[in-house]
Amino acid sequence: MATGARHTTFSILGSDVVVTGHVSASVDLHVDGKIEGDLKCANLVQGEASEIKGAVVAETAKIAGLVDGSIDAKTLIVHATARITGDVTYENITIENGGKVDGKLSHRRHGAAVAKAPPPLEVVAN
Repeated sequence: MATGARHTTFSILGSDVVVTGHVSASVDLHVDGKIEGDLKCANLVQGEASEIKGAVVAETAKIAGLVDGSIDAKTLIVHATARITGDVTYENITIENGGKVDGKLSHRRHGAAVAKAPPPLEVVAN
């Protein structure tokens, strides 16, 4: 390999792969199979026949299949064939005509940390 050549690492879960459990990858991930569990990776590309049943966290998520769970992504692209059931948090979003999202969409400001739960209410008796 020549000096200075860039090597990009990514992983592929083929259409015949079924994962039961959480998936964590520090690299880009292309998923054509099924995942039953949460998924965290650098960048996600999901194929049309793919199913993810769990929470997804990624810098960039390009969704073309089924996601039954929440999505937290800096950049989210919902392709026309996508079906998302769950709440979505994003900085930038593109939804192609025909893409379906059934859940709450929440915009996060650029560079903002993941929102924390508000403090519990305190009841004071007089």
